[in-house]
Amino acid sequence: NASPPPASTARRTAPSSPAPLRAGAAAPIATGARLPAGATAVLRREHGATDPATGTLHVRSAAPGAAPGTDIRVQGHECRTGDPLLPAGATVTPAVLGLAAAAGHDRLRVHRRPTVELLVLGDELLTSGLPGDGRVRDALGPLLPPWLHALGAEVTGHHRVPDAAAPLTEAVRRSPADVVVTTGSTAAGPVDFLHRALRANGAELLVDSVAVRPGHPMLLAALPGTGPRPARHLVGLPGNPLAAVAGLVTLAAPLLG
Repeated sequence: NASPPPASTARRTAPSSPAPLRAGAAAPIATGARLPAGATAVLRREHGATDPATGTLHVRSAAPGAAPGTDIRVQGHECRTGDPLLPAGATVTPAVLGLAAAAGHDRLRVHRRPTVELLVLGDELLTSGLPGDGRVRDALGPLLPPWLHALGAEVTGHHRVPDAAAPLTEAVRRSPADVVVTTGSTAAGPVDFLHRALRANGAELLVDSVAVRPGHPMLLAALPGTGPRPARHLVGLPGNPLAAVAGLVTLAAPLLG
């Protein structure tokens, strides 16, 4: 067995251009290879046969011929120079990577996943066991993190916050995430302190309830930046699981996308 050449002497050579065809002539070609100059169509192997004695190519009986342009993809068939391949903001998926490689792009300009911190509110919530005696199971704590991840977010925190104004105000203030997502406390009940916490943090309410059922008391707020810390957003989801999902797809999904 021959040894491979040393790395210093190894060379990669570009495929040579096929020889031109004269009128009425044919040449074998691999699928996807560059056509020789003068070629007008491709005849599939299963549709033709070559006479070994004369070298003449014959179309098999009952097989389609090779009309001009058959099985040829011309340059610019899929896209032309300057055509946008993807809209700005598209998610980089395996298909996108394949498209970029096919178009000759070695690098893509991307932004990182937005970070999200989830604050689950409600003293009545249980994290284990059966509901009862005025306590209900927390359905949103298990449901939201994987859903937020599927929307493109990196969930960096998941915390329980008691039904009180001070701890909620502090949790919103201290959150380092690009987007804070809360569950519950969006209405105007006796233990709904989210609006107070937002005012205390200088937030601007962008959406304060939506005319939809379920999910009416959903909200979206802009939290101001402080010093080097950039501005952030808060998505307030109702505590009812179905209403929270309505708010998730209505407010959080477009924000994270």
